[in-house]
Amino acid sequence: MITVLRLGHRKGRDKRVTTHVGLVARAFGADELLISSKDEGIERTLRDVTARFGGKFRVKSGVKWRKIVENWEGTKVHLTMYGEHIDDVLPKIPNNKDLLIIVGAEKVPGEVFKAVDFNVALGNQPHSEVAALALFLDRFLEGEGLIKDFQGRMKIIPSKNGKKVVEIDD
Repeated sequence: MITVLRLGHRKGRDKRVTTHVGLVARAFGADELLISSKDEGIERTLRDVTARFGGKFRVKSGVKWRKIVENWEGTKVHLTMYGEHIDDVLPKIPNNKDLLIIVGAEKVPGEVFKAVDFNVALGNQPHSEVAALALFLDRFLEGEGLIKDFQGRMKIIPSKNGKKVVEIDD
């Protein structure tokens, strides 16, 4: 079970980026997205994508993030440019436990850095949390997220030129 926890979502400002965090989490192999701020619009959007394109991805906003972090029984990873390089840390992260991946929107409280098992950086330069999540999940799951069949009613057919989407009849 892989859960992504989005901290500090500012409803007006971060809607698009948080939606992209959810889309990447779903497409790259996470099971759920938890968002610290309540935003039913993002919940609807991600549930709609899951309903159309398949999978069992869950989303919930307005969660009490401190309780989630405090009570998490698996491994806790915080993606931050201030952490240790992914190449040094990845071999130490167990792949047989539930995983909580924390990504921030605004300044992440210092307590998060101390509460996790690993502070992971993809590079020690400013970068997007969306890119960090995609790269981390791809490396952690060794590319498995990208080849998963979601069994959705809509399928994108790979095409050299143009767009092709088919709807599967039940």
